[in-house]
Amino acid sequence: MPTILLVEDDPNLGQLVQEYLTMKGYPTDRATDGNQGLQQFMAGNYDLCIFDVMMPKKDGFTLAKEVRMGNRDVPIIFLTAKAMQEDAIQGFKVGADDYVTKPFSMEELLLRIQAILRRYQRSADSMEPSVYQIGSFSFDYPHQLLTRTGGNGTVDGTDLQPQKLTSKESELLKLLAQNLNQPVSRSFALKMVWGDDSYFNARSMDVYVTKLRKYLKEDSAVQLVNVHGEGFKLIV
Repeated sequence: MPTILLVEDDPNLGQLVQEYLTMKGYPTDRATDGNQGLQQFMAGNYDLCIFDVMMPKKDGFTLAKEVRMGNRDVPIIFLTAKAMQEDAIQGFKVGADDYVTKPFSMEELLLRIQAILRRYQRSADSMEPSVYQIGSFSFDYPHQLLTRTGGNGTVDGTDLQPQKLTSKESELLKLLAQNLNQPVSRSFALKMVWGDDSYFNARSMDVYVTKLRKYLKEDSAVQLVNVHGEGFKLIV
């Protein structure tokens, strides 16, 4: 059955929703603030997320933006006590699939979840590409191969040889390719690829970024740049 991540700071409502959805056959994990929610999302494999908007440490909109950086396709439903149109608009701007205003009935929430999951199931085959085009490079993520493409298998008369990437190189390049021309924060990349943003892992990531730059330098239209105060951006 699909697994759900619920991030809700109200302990009573959170427990009620968690128990109801689990009883209905949707195993549900619960976090009580945005930071904890992001950690659980990165550690798990969820088919749908339910985020409260107003939460301590990190609000639901910010949490959704960070989740979208690593997974553009997971469905997100927002819960809020506000019935303001501005909240609904902001929610859809950051990629919400639905928006439920408190108080709500459990039956209504369940029906909305089921409708979204059916819609996503129908398009599941086309949701996540396995090959990314990065300028003149083709990145085959499942096989961890980076190839510079040419019309007849050559560039300037030189045979093209695929570059075999390591697992970490592939994970990092995939994250950057998913956010092409958009900044990816250092902390988020570290947590997504290395599991935490410790100093040691940060130094390790810098080495991998240097390696990726070396692989991509053959195409002058492709740049992996540092964004001051944010992280990195893969520009094409």
